Amino acid sequence: MSALYNRPLINASLNKMKLKEYPKSLFTALRLALTPKKSLGKNSRPAEVPVIVTFTSIPSRLHVLSTTVRSLLNQSIQPERIILWLNDDLKGELPRSLTRLVGDRFSIEFRDGHSSHRKLTFALTEYPNHILVTCDDDLMYTTDWLERLLTEHTQHPRDIIAHECRTITYEQNGDAQAYKYWRAEPPGGSQPDTLAIGYGGTLYPANSLHPDALNKDLYMQLTPKADDLWFKAMAVRNNTQVRRSEHSRPRPIPIARSQTMALGHTNIKEDGNRSQWQALLDHFPLR
Repeated sequence: MSALYNRPLINASLNKMKLKEYPKSLFTALRLALTPKKSLGKNSRPAEVPVIVTFTSIPSRLHVLSTTVRSLLNQSIQPERIILWLNDDLKGELPRSLTRLVGDRFSIEFRDGHSSHRKLTFALTEYPNHILVTCDDDLMYTTDWLERLLTEHTQHPRDIIAHECRTITYEQNGDAQAYKYWRAEPPGGSQPDTLAIGYGGTLYPANSLHPDALNKDLYMQLTPKADDLWFKAMAVRNNTQVRRSEHSRPRPIPIARSQTMALGHTNIKEDGNRSQWQALLDHFPLR
């Protein structure tokens, strides 16, 4: 394995944007904002399999959320539906820039709950026979983002596919190492300890997770701020492999002024990923 994948890496989307990234971010956001709703995905074709894009958000990002949604509507492959799951208390609080995008392809569903796990759990309940693709709410996704995931799915139909992955590493005594030592998985790579990193987008085939994935009491006890780790544990318990996409680039484009409140800041700086994965190891026979 090359030095690139051996050195400690931190999820790039969780760092503050670099100065050189702003022009591309601002230009892409402006182009999406100026594209009429009816022209988004105008030349796209329907997915050949039942697939739903599902995600969630928080109040501090509502002002930029329409930009993410526009990038999802502008995909080269059109999913059956794009669903944004929000907490009940946000009813009536959404900006017009977001609600005007609601239509045949995009819907907003309100449910009780505040954890990030809801980006997938509600869809698992309501669409158990669909392929579910999760994404983050503070990024702009390139037009071929979903197509690349689905192409990989046709080659590995039983695997969970993600554009970004890390390999969980361990101390000699079997405890999890600090997150900064979890190496980047190379494109196309898949190991028992491969972890899907949600920000790049993750595809979950139907029935790929253990039924306990919906156990709210348990995931709030063990991984209250680490949905990616919870779903990895549920994949392990279901004997489902996690694989990094062969075609993981280009990366999503961060939205300027959207990442001041990210769970990753806590999970990385305070090593919350390690402690929450260790909690899972202590509770389940994952290794």
